Amino acid sequence: MNMNKIVFILFFSFFFVVFGESIAQKETDERVYIDFKDGIGFKAPDSLFFMNMRFRMQNRLGFNADDEFNIEEVEATVKRLRLRFDGFILNPKLTYYLQLSFAQGDLGMDGNQKPNIIRDAIIHYHFSNRFYIGFGQGKLPGNRQRITSSGSQQFAERSTVNSIFNIDRDFGVFMHYTQPIGKTLLNLKAAVSTGEGRNLVITDDQLAYTARIEFLPFGAFKSKGDFFEGDLLRESSPKLSIASAFSKNFNAIRTQGQRGCFIKTPRDINTLFADMIFKYNGWAFQSEYAFRDIALPVVEDVDDKQRVMFVGQGINTQLSYCFRNNYEIAARHSYVVPSDKIKDFEPTKEVYMLGINKYIVQHKAKVQLNASRINQSSNSLLLNTKSYWNFMFQVEIGI
Repeated sequence: MNMNKIVFILFFSFFFVVFGESIAQKETDERVYIDFKDGIGFKAPDSLFFMNMRFRMQNRLGFNADDEFNIEEVEATVKRLRLRFDGFILNPKLTYYLQLSFAQGDLGMDGNQKPNIIRDAIIHYHFSNRFYIGFGQGKLPGNRQRITSSGSQQFAERSTVNSIFNIDRDFGVFMHYTQPIGKTLLNLKAAVSTGEGRNLVITDDQLAYTARIEFLPFGAFKSKGDFFEGDLLRESSPKLSIASAFSKNFNAIRTQGQRGCFIKTPRDINTLFADMIFKYNGWAFQSEYAFRDIALPVVEDVDDKQRVMFVGQGINTQLSYCFRNNYEIAARHSYVVPSDKIKDFEPTKEVYMLGINKYIVQHKAKVQLNASRINQSSNSLLLNTKSYWNFMFQVEIGI
């Protein structure tokens, strides 16, 4: 039997042996209570069941324009519309998390051409306050901006670095361990997953391995502020998180590993991330670096069309200040450089972005206005590159 398959089965078996007895218990009362403390909560009188339900939506209006500011493309859409359910069953140690998406542009149909309504569906068992294991479909512990919810971003969309390099979601076994060291904090995260992405029925016998380490030298942020952008809570003392992650996807069958078009000949994909975030007294600074390598990145998809798997590196940096009246000004610079292996197929991309935000109820209700300059360049005569402007207005609301 393939070694990767053996590892996956061992993880799977260990996970269910630990809390299988709890699952076998029987519920005694199906009545629920409703609580509006955080979202809409349902709790059984005997406390053996709890569910919290939330929603959020992002309504967007934007357009691209050339250097003469002639409008070339307009976007007017519900960018995201999601329902989220989380809670516990039988025991607070046995928790679940489910997230569904319904907006047309949020279904992730690339390479699959079927609506992917299910984004997250994962069960966690908490051995202690510092260690838990998850089984199901969820975000891999890759780059910080991808792990950070799209509802907690200070710009209307994540960076071009994230869109090219992120490893997104996958089905597998997840681990999270936190270790305080004096006044500092160390987070260790890992996943063993199928490597094919979300909502696939059949996968191969090769797996993906992902690991992430986070070091917080000044201790924890307020309300887990290392995973929402902008210093909305105005940290009273400096807070810093430094992290690195690595992913090895063996025999990936899609152009971007867990995303993209399906290809005929699988490829091993190596992806490296390094990131940091700093917050203090309304100021927030964050940066992340991404690198991907594939031995032979030019391939054919299942329809015999030539495809290029992106290899290269990129860096994204953001700086912001949040005023006491909850207005924020933010700037972003993103830079992506393709490897020499694909320089005839992909341009160098550079994006400058300025954002003005008004936080009504922190990230749950906000108004965002972004202006961007996108520059693309290449020495290849095969590429028709151009530069353009983008302007975007977005309103987000949720519970």
